[in-house]
Amino acid sequence: MIPRNRPVINERDIAKQAGIPIATWRRQAATGLRKHVPALFDNRVLIYDQAQVQAHLSGRPVPELPSQPHPDDLLDDAEAAALLGVTPNTVRAYATQGYLPVGTTVYSLRLWTRRSIQERLDAPSRQGQGGGRPTGTSGPTKAHPYEGDPRLHTAADALTTSPGAPRTHLAAALAAQHGSSTRTWERLLTQAERRTPTQ
Repeated sequence: MIPRNRPVINERDIAKQAGIPIATWRRQAATGLRKHVPALFDNRVLIYDQAQVQAHLSGRPVPELPSQPHPDDLLDDAEAAALLGVTPNTVRAYATQGYLPVGTTVYSLRLWTRRSIQERLDAPSRQGQGGGRPTGTSGPTKAHPYEGDPRLHTAADALTTSPGAPRTHLAAALAAQHGSSTRTWERLLTQAERRTPTQ
């Protein structure tokens, strides 16, 4: 997580500021930095809080990061997935399919504000992004409970790539890969099949 309004830096830019090649910096200084300044994400891309790095390099105590969550904190796909109860793959799919904002990219990592993840959490798929119909209206709000749910695309792809596979097997595989229950995926597969034009 990048706490709100906290500038960040990666090792290549640290080396550039020091005026030495990244390979030299990694041999000489990376171990000490990594020991005293934790990376902000558990990821192959090492990103650090800039103020913490500057304090360490100047021999000052490394300041603590803010401990209270804020709506403007930036989360990676794993952190967003933990909040939503899905997998990181599903978070990325949601962003591609419009179920979440596209996010922002920092040092090649795609990140989302805590606010956008919370808004998705507070608007279940059966209500859509708008949170349901306006007060006082009547009649059905959707043609079916999963209308507009991006998981329908995933279900349709599974039906296309695995024709004839038992529905329960497909649903279990999708649940394991993308989260949600097997029963939910069975319903999504059924709805996706109804939407697919007959060949």
